[in-house]
Amino acid sequence: MRFWLPFLAALALSSCGPSGGRGPVEVAVIGAEDSLFEQGIRLPLAAQHLRATTNEGLVALDPAGQVVPAIAERWIVTEDGMSYIFRLRDSTWPDGEEISAAEVSNLLRQAIARLKGTSLALDLGKVRDVRAMTGRVVEVRLTSPMPDFLRVMAQPELGFVRDDSGAGPMVMSRDDQSATARLAALPPESRGLPAREDWQEVARPVGVRALSASEAVAAFSRGEVDLVLGGTLADFPLAEAGPLSRGTVQVDPTIGLYGLAFRSEEGLLADPARREALSMAIDRNALIQAFGLSGWRASSWIVPPQIYTVAPYPESRWDGVSIDERRRIAADRIGQWKDETEGDAVVRVSLPRGPGSDLLLRQLTVAWAQVGVSVERAEAGQRADLELRDTLARYASPRWFLNQFNCQLKASLCSPDADDLVRGSLTERDAAARERMLIEAHAALIEREVFIPLGAPVRWSLVRGSIRNYLPNPWGLHPLFPLSQPTT
Repeated sequence: MRFWLPFLAALALSSCGPSGGRGPVEVAVIGAEDSLFEQGIRLPLAAQHLRATTNEGLVALDPAGQVVPAIAERWIVTEDGMSYIFRLRDSTWPDGEEISAAEVSNLLRQAIARLKGTSLALDLGKVRDVRAMTGRVVEVRLTSPMPDFLRVMAQPELGFVRDDSGAGPMVMSRDDQSATARLAALPPESRGLPAREDWQEVARPVGVRALSASEAVAAFSRGEVDLVLGGTLADFPLAEAGPLSRGTVQVDPTIGLYGLAFRSEEGLLADPARREALSMAIDRNALIQAFGLSGWRASSWIVPPQIYTVAPYPESRWDGVSIDERRRIAADRIGQWKDETEGDAVVRVSLPRGPGSDLLLRQLTVAWAQVGVSVERAEAGQRADLELRDTLARYASPRWFLNQFNCQLKASLCSPDADDLVRGSLTERDAAARERMLIEAHAALIEREVFIPLGAPVRWSLVRGSIRNYLPNPWGLHPLFPLSQPTT
């Protein structure tokens, strides 16, 4: 506890006001009030940010989203790409006990085991073994090469928890009556780095709370917070609703899934051709115009073609077919079903609350009305035929996208054939053969019509001019620790 107690005391004395370039940095993450302190294996965004800053793993992400050292000070990758060897930094846990390879290996194995049943566990499917080689060296062996492995290891869920605490790089204090986490950066020497005498004077405390989108925007407009994180398309119209200075809205160049997952294959949705008809009827480029958001990347594929080494299919799924012709084809399919069944073509759609969702629902209603389909909004707890999926990619590989539809997750319609192909790719060492398997898996999901892709997820932030060490990045995770660091 030699380094930790003074900083816990400093936290209790920290100001709660906006930083204005000095003093504490105040951060709001959009989410439910209690989401900041959630535990477990499926962490909301606010809890991911807090976990990453207090319970680091072997590696972490920097403000640009690049992998940087954390508990591991450096690493090497064997020539065949199947073994990652990490050398741990010379530092201690909060109780002063040395961080050892044996304990880190055990903690990593436990963290991976806890993730069973999640898509992140599927992403870690290539991990074959974790072992301590010497007192400060850990080896992770894979079943086949995985170029994005380090990015997966940097996920907040793989941060180490030991005796209900972690090894920083920040320490948290929380008043039982407060929904705000107070964070202070641990001094360099406690993280295996050279000491800095003026650390307490230059390192800025960080306060974090979870607020609804409207509350976060209002707090930013009043000058109560310096940074708002975690905005989505559902609440994007709020981003410019207040008296914001030019340049304060930052949009991440994210990749991932944004679209509608089929939760039913009954009635109108029983035939994949009719499920495709709903997807064909949407003009994706026109859809985003109501938001006034430039640079958005529309997509009609589950896996964007540019994610592969060489794009295996055109940018648009219906390349060369106009939106009018697509809607004519879709209307014929829907009309034939109506004639055969004398049924009403109605779909129930589940969307999160927010003005952006209201805009999206109106766009879908207009598009599907043109092919003879009516839309109803499913209220919370009600059965839905389609459910919005708005998920950021953890790493840039086709396998991440395919894993989101694995039948084990029971989150939407799926394809056992696709799962088999992805599973087979885990042990395939030839890169070209491995990619062919993933292309075939994608084709199996498309044949089943499990999803209506719309485009890339949207993540936005509000950033005051006094904030340093913030950068938009593809992963939508913005580490809190760099906010505390001096810029000189």
